[in-house]
Amino acid sequence: MSNAKNNKLKNFSPYWGWVITFGILIAFYLFSDNTGSKETQWREIRDMLNKSYVEKAEVITNRNRVDIYLNQKGIDTYKGKTGQGRIAAPQLYFNIDNNWDADEKFSEAQKNIPEENRIEPARREQSDFWGSILSWIIPITILILFWMFIMRGVTKGAGGGGGIFSVGKSKAQLFDKNSAGKRITFNDVAGLEEAKVEIKEIVDFLKNPAKYTALGGKIPKGALLVGPPGTGKTLLAKAVAGEANVPFFSMSGSDFVEMFVGVGASRVRDLFKQAKEKAPCIVFIDEIDAVGRARGKNAGWSSNDERENTLNQLLTEMDGFGTNSGVIILAATNRADILDKALMRAGRFDRQIHVDLPELKERQEIFYVHLREIKLAAGLDISFLAKQTPGFSGADIANVCNESALIAARKNKKAVDRQDFLDAIDRIIAGLEKKNKIISKEEKRTIAYHEAGHATVSWLLEHANPLLKVTIIPRGRSLGAAWYLPEERQITTTEQMMDEMASALGGRASEELTFGKISTGAISDLEKVTKQAYAMVAYFGMSQKIGNISFYDSSGQDMMFGKPYSEKTAELLDDEAKKIIDDAYKMAKKILAEHDDGLKQVAELLLEKEVIFSEDLEKILGKRKSMARLEELGFANLGDKTA
Repeated sequence: MSNAKNNKLKNFSPYWGWVITFGILIAFYLFSDNTGSKETQWREIRDMLNKSYVEKAEVITNRNRVDIYLNQKGIDTYKGKTGQGRIAAPQLYFNIDNNWDADEKFSEAQKNIPEENRIEPARREQSDFWGSILSWIIPITILILFWMFIMRGVTKGAGGGGGIFSVGKSKAQLFDKNSAGKRITFNDVAGLEEAKVEIKEIVDFLKNPAKYTALGGKIPKGALLVGPPGTGKTLLAKAVAGEANVPFFSMSGSDFVEMFVGVGASRVRDLFKQAKEKAPCIVFIDEIDAVGRARGKNAGWSSNDERENTLNQLLTEMDGFGTNSGVIILAATNRADILDKALMRAGRFDRQIHVDLPELKERQEIFYVHLREIKLAAGLDISFLAKQTPGFSGADIANVCNESALIAARKNKKAVDRQDFLDAIDRIIAGLEKKNKIISKEEKRTIAYHEAGHATVSWLLEHANPLLKVTIIPRGRSLGAAWYLPEERQITTTEQMMDEMASALGGRASEELTFGKISTGAISDLEKVTKQAYAMVAYFGMSQKIGNISFYDSSGQDMMFGKPYSEKTAELLDDEAKKIIDDAYKMAKKILAEHDDGLKQVAELLLEKEVIFSEDLEKILGKRKSMARLEELGFANLGDKTA
């Protein structure tokens, strides 16, 4: 009971006290009778004058009112019929208009009374004390309350709810062993074994510092988690918070900079002040590129002083004149190439921990983690799901698991089976099927031969990615789609890239050979091969005329103001890229011309079934030339319809 009462008092805002007080004052002014007198009419006052009951009369000129003061005889006579009146205050009053002549009216009412006993009305103006005060207090009060209301809303969003004076305070969330909520550990982080080794060393130092300091070692001051989106950088930081058993401050890089000048640097100071008080501890800054971008090279070619001041303060706090013993900085970004060099030097972020896309075995472990809460059909092979998701990040795999459960529920199933996972993967890669899309027979035939061209060339070329499934059912924005199983290569040769480009151009080559004309359906293929051809020439040095020269800038900064080559070299790059694309197109046309019957069979089968698999291609075109690397990686079962 007492707790509820205390909560009510705590939630009561002092602003409402001021509002109630001024409301009472206004009501008192508007509804109270300042004199305690009672209103009457002139005819009654005229009778009182005629009977000599009136002692004094005053015309209040600024209020168009006449106040009547009775003598003792009048008070006794009209007892209970007049206002009580304060000391020296009138008992009665009546209102008049501007044309009312008080002297004439009073003289006429007292014509039967001797002249020496007559009452003559006096005139005066009545000062309104409360009215004059409230007339200037009320507008000021309204302005003050309005300003408080506006600033309270602004500071609640910018200053964390603590008023305008707390706008420079850190908005970091503090997690420790007493924090409520689910605790994430390294057991919840699948894969990422190399990253976990380095992170666990930091956690181990915080738990057993003597083990390292006895040998003269020092723990790294900072570790930067770098990797593509969705690979588990933030999840790894959450696991550190759950394992370290020390205070853990978590904050986003965008939380430092607000609309107020100087807030970012102030929040950095406040964050590190809190961290030093709770040392040893860990400070985690997610998406640090929001404030860590290289100074003087911002987008738009202009410098944001506020963001740069925040970065300068962060640099000083991490490793400046003072020391931060016991404070370890973790940060995450997927744009390490644009971070300031001063931030990346030893003594600030001593380590860069790369969190890459998961390999086959790691994907399988990630599936095991995300399938804990899902009701699976008996006999489901988890390794099969890992093989179907090359290039997927941890977040993508989590999405596949969730999407498969939704699909199974939509079909009123009791458990999630293999087909639900395949449908979920197709949904994420290519979008929803659009079976109701109106397509003419001629368009459908063109689409079938286009997709058959991709399938045939990719199957027959040794280094092209093997095809898993091809469909002419519209999905998302595409009218047809083909699913490939990309080899997860560490390096790629010229021959492999040429085969991949020829496979991408197989759709257009098939249209030209079959119908003698081309369509707009190859736009995504052309975009892909154009980028790949320019990369071969300008980045990878795979052109004999250009030579072993690369114009690639890993920092992404040097090419901001112009290209690092002449116009003559630019023309040569264009010519070489076009030559590579032409060669790949000729290769595709040659393959399709030599296997014309196979192309037609694949296309007609597509028109009949709308979806065909790798086993159908194997029956028509035979086994693929090279399966060595696929077998080595565990993908030998390509002939299976569900693979």
